[in-house]
Amino acid sequence: MTLNGENSFSLQRELRQLVADFEAEHGDLALERLDGQEAGIDRIGEALTSLPFLASRKLVMLREPGANKQFAEQVGQLLGDVPDTTDVIIVEPKLDKRLSYYKFLKKNTDFREFAELDVNGLSRWLVEAAKQQGGTLGQGDARYLVERAGQSQQLLSNELDKLLLYEPKISHQTIDLLTEATPQSTIFELLEAAFTGNTKRAFKLYEEQRALKVEPIQIIAMLGWQLNVLAIIKTGGDRDSDQIAKEAKLNPFVVRKSQSIARNLSLTELKKLVSDLLKIDTASKRTSIDTDEALQNYILQLAA
Repeated sequence: MTLNGENSFSLQRELRQLVADFEAEHGDLALERLDGQEAGIDRIGEALTSLPFLASRKLVMLREPGANKQFAEQVGQLLGDVPDTTDVIIVEPKLDKRLSYYKFLKKNTDFREFAELDVNGLSRWLVEAAKQQGGTLGQGDARYLVERAGQSQQLLSNELDKLLLYEPKISHQTIDLLTEATPQSTIFELLEAAFTGNTKRAFKLYEEQRALKVEPIQIIAMLGWQLNVLAIIKTGGDRDSDQIAKEAKLNPFVVRKSQSIARNLSLTELKKLVSDLLKIDTASKRTSIDTDEALQNYILQLAA
């Protein structure tokens, strides 16, 4: 079996369940864990071919064995020599799909992929997870929680547990009460408010960031990241959002959410915004300017 994908939350949850089920039936002495980046090929081969001790079966868990070049090259032979009394779980979060190693695992093992969920997938997962724990969460409120807390599934799981403990029926109000907006998502909201001319909301969001102890230098960095996303979209030509996201290694949700802003900006305007933000960043490090005031003037510039 191979567990693959960058959704570490789902992958680790599946791995823990598989190991727990095996140990419940065969005991923990029948489990052998190896780190492929540290174990040599001989040690891996020994673990795979040796018979179980004081148990009817054994489980060998190999974490990123593809980091060992010899293993990747000999994977067919090594797995072919595994006796019927041994189960093998290969954990490979990141695999190059162009390599023969990936193609072999895909074709010859029980290959389970755990991709990162977009905002819609996370919303559906939150609704179902709340239901399984005896609570209720509407689709709209689930989406609001994702947009407020960010797209880390582990963080969302923690927030969900906290919300359900407070009250089984989760609402917009309890989400606001018990969770904090992530700086990155709020900076996007700040940009969105400024670009649509809602200066009052943009300043309010800026003040909230400062109240959360987010320093001006961090706000500059996050604004820079958002402008970089806009530049990638703007220069993406006729590519659709999924293609842009794949080529730029961005979350598709981030690209789709930023497209409306990018459409209303010319490349010349975007270049000037980047240049002006760079000037603020440089001045904040070399002179004694009031960075807060400079950023608030920058927000006015965005709104104009």
